[in-house]
Amino acid sequence: MLVNPARIHRLNAAPHVPGPILYWMSRDQRTADNWGLLHARELAGRDHPLVVCFCLVPDYPGATLRHYDFMLSGLARVEADLAALGIPFILRRGDPGVVIPRLVAELGAGGVVTDFDPLRIKQGWQRAVALALPVALMEVDGHNVVPARQVSPKQEYAARTIRPKIHRLFGEYLEEFPALEPQAAAAPSQPPTDWEALRAGLDVDAAVSPVDLVAGEDAAREALARFVTDRLAVYAERRNDPNAGATSRLSAYFHFGQIAPQRAALAAAASGRGEGQAAFLEELVVRRELSDNFCLHNPHHDTLAGAPVWALKTLDEHRADPRPYCYSREEFEGARTHSPLWNAAQNEMRRTGFMHGYMRMYWAKKILEWSSSPEEAHATALALNDRYQLDGRDPNGHVGVLWSLAGLHDRPWKTRPVFGSVRYMNERGCRRKFDADRYIERWGG
Repeated sequence: MLVNPARIHRLNAAPHVPGPILYWMSRDQRTADNWGLLHARELAGRDHPLVVCFCLVPDYPGATLRHYDFMLSGLARVEADLAALGIPFILRRGDPGVVIPRLVAELGAGGVVTDFDPLRIKQGWQRAVALALPVALMEVDGHNVVPARQVSPKQEYAARTIRPKIHRLFGEYLEEFPALEPQAAAAPSQPPTDWEALRAGLDVDAAVSPVDLVAGEDAAREALARFVTDRLAVYAERRNDPNAGATSRLSAYFHFGQIAPQRAALAAAASGRGEGQAAFLEELVVRRELSDNFCLHNPHHDTLAGAPVWALKTLDEHRADPRPYCYSREEFEGARTHSPLWNAAQNEMRRTGFMHGYMRMYWAKKILEWSSSPEEAHATALALNDRYQLDGRDPNGHVGVLWSLAGLHDRPWKTRPVFGSVRYMNERGCRRKFDADRYIERWGG
């Protein structure tokens, strides 16, 4: 088999029957280095056609014109690359629970392959499709180096508990991708997608405008190559300085599946860049896959209820503590706080769709300190992250907010007002790490 069978998970008990194979592209929006697409191509073989479908949900929670613009630009490239291989691409709009079974019936498909995604909303789509299909629905984990369902059957407590499990399996799964073979069987003819008409017909939040980050597989691979060549060697010592430009800036490409994290891991592992290589692989594999583990096994991953018991208890004990400042969501969103540093971080996110990881931790912790309740702080931080960040609406975002506000994957620290024993951050700590005034000068206007 082209694809390690441990990456494949059956989502229903219906049979795989002769007929076309439908690849329901979702989380992994690329043609190259895509285990789900490779498995679908292998199932189709020479006798049956492979068809790729993307189901566009026009009202995805938190998504704005910024996100749809970036995603559609990448998908346009996917369609072109698939066409060069003789593989038709179909874009349909609507609820996947209705759209995918209907398309299976139209095609007379004998089986469906889709992408692994641990988010509750995506799992709900898959359950609805699985129940409605008369043929097999298979999920393939092409987003994690070590498949999430294989690394652990339960929610892991912290990086230190999942790390040895990932490291033990890392060599087995970190393999080079085979090439996607051109279509052998005659495929049903499909008109090309009218991308301009599709964009014109979007009824989404246009107040958050697109950014100038170029989308698509080629741009993602170029960004990876630049990072490995120019910045990976200094990543370990400079990654926490938001002025240094030392991070990979790949998170948007990972979120939209325009590059495989496994491709980035292969490039880093082959780089010989010492401490930078090790630090990057820790973030790319251990920390990122810890987020998928949490969302897969915790049904409350998008609420404060997903936090550990000790953190909920300490936050509740300090619920009535006086707040030095208290802002509404609108004031946070407009970067109208008393703190030039916090405002600068919010401005960077609003303007670019990106916020440096160290600043994102500080940003979220101050929302906790300056909100009337932990629940309000969580709702504000998650809503703003999802609305403005290109990599929002992602397991990493859910985990990052809960780590910052409610001690997820962390431990109790010294007790303080408002925070209780949740880890504290302040501006003085930021100033010890980097030139805060330089950051404010760049983004504070």
